Amino acid sequence: MGMGRARGVVLVGMDGRLIEVEADIGQSLPAFILLGLPDASLRESQDRIRSAAKNSGIELPARRLTVNLLPASLPKSGSVLDLAILMSAWAADGKVTGTEGIVFLAELGLDGRLRPVRGVLPAVAAAQTAGARTVVVAEANAQEAALVPDMTVLAGTHVTQVAAAFATGPLRSRLRDVPGLDRWSTDPVPADSVTTSAGLSSFTSGGAHSTAVCADGALDLADVHGQQEARFALELAAAGGHHLLLIGAPGAGKTMLAERMAGILPPLDDQAAMEATAIESIAAEPQAVTQLRRVPPFQAPHHSASMAAIVGGGARIARPGAVTRAHRGVLFLDEAPEFPRHALDALRQPLETGKISLHRAAGSVTYPARFQLVLAANPCPCGLNVGSGSRCRCSVAQRRNYMARLSGPLLDRIDLQIQVDRPRSAADALGPPGESSAEVRSRVLAARDLQRTRLAPWGIATNSEASMQLLTGGLRLPGAATTHIDAALDRASISLRGYVRVLRLAWTIADLLASDRPGSDEVDAALQLRQSADRR
Repeated sequence: MGMGRARGVVLVGMDGRLIEVEADIGQSLPAFILLGLPDASLRESQDRIRSAAKNSGIELPARRLTVNLLPASLPKSGSVLDLAILMSAWAADGKVTGTEGIVFLAELGLDGRLRPVRGVLPAVAAAQTAGARTVVVAEANAQEAALVPDMTVLAGTHVTQVAAAFATGPLRSRLRDVPGLDRWSTDPVPADSVTTSAGLSSFTSGGAHSTAVCADGALDLADVHGQQEARFALELAAAGGHHLLLIGAPGAGKTMLAERMAGILPPLDDQAAMEATAIESIAAEPQAVTQLRRVPPFQAPHHSASMAAIVGGGARIARPGAVTRAHRGVLFLDEAPEFPRHALDALRQPLETGKISLHRAAGSVTYPARFQLVLAANPCPCGLNVGSGSRCRCSVAQRRNYMARLSGPLLDRIDLQIQVDRPRSAADALGPPGESSAEVRSRVLAARDLQRTRLAPWGIATNSEASMQLLTGGLRLPGAATTHIDAALDRASISLRGYVRVLRLAWTIADLLASDRPGSDEVDAALQLRQSADRR
């Protein structure tokens, strides 16, 4: 009897923390002591582990087993440490060896099966950052774990396979007939893939595994007939990473336009794809993630969604909300004035900072939340207040109160506010389709390339990220181009934040026109697209 060690990872928000698992078997009455601030779900692992060991035929000794999870001051939760605890206990009993530097990430079934867990991708990435080079996961998590480059991933379906890989002495002989597993890979089996004699499929992940592209199932913009101004606004928003508000009567096409936003955005680069996939790994069901997400995510919560569902929440460590699941993509709020006012105003922080900080009694977490916000709203409660031919019967107070649910500080952060009118004739509604998403995306990609080249010295990639210091410094426009927005700022008809957003939008218009820099026409057009938002 002695000490045994293994490693695991727990997630605090998006951050993975490497956990050193120590096990000691003492010469006293049987007991299972778990130290290191485990929560209730982690304490339940004691019974799972003893049952899994017994049913696999490799029982733990009837002695006092003390397991310590380091660092002891970090609260720990979940079932992801099940396998690491069992391997450390077997190491303490002398049944296995060589587990000290290995990271084990799997939940145990009572029969010894290895069950998948959430968050394997960020957990493996955290293990790699901490210096680990080998992880053991359930076979259902193997594809996800292999998305982290330069990590050796061992995948099994039962704990006896893991025991056989590290067995020593009589146990090695006893487990020599454990059936092997088929080789696993996201691509055809790589040259460096091998199968260990213990029956675990072993491979080193690399670039070939890390660049899988998800199928693009986005809706096509060609489905939208007419609506030239709104289509242009959508293209502008996609090209520069701007936020967008669409106001119009029911049936005008606001939702159709918004749902096609993700289809004209550029595919995610390596860093953004890893971030978006890691979020999906935490938020989705276990084993749902098999390849990197290259298509920008699109989230459209219902207007009955709670604040916790939108920004994140939970009783202990807060879970990610829609703003985080939309990271590097689009968050669409249809019928925006129907959302709770406090939930809408909670968007103001992530719109500015690109992240959301959530504080709970058990601790605080920060999730990434850099998304493009698209809002759609009717002009009044009945939705019919649309010009001289309006059949709206809402009172002035009702209209004012309805739109006042979108607070001024929130609207001040939205670059584009567009009126979407219903088709005025059958010819408009049933005419030939407009450009496809592929055609629009080609212009968006060209505009993004111009931005990336121009903004690279400042470490940013899109016009929406340009700061006031940059726009009034290194990218300052001549006075003749900014005459009208300077006057609007002097009259206080736009805020300083609005001034900056007009300049950002003007640069995007210039990029779509392949101009070196915006002139007065581009700046005036940007101001016109912005003015209605500033008047509210």
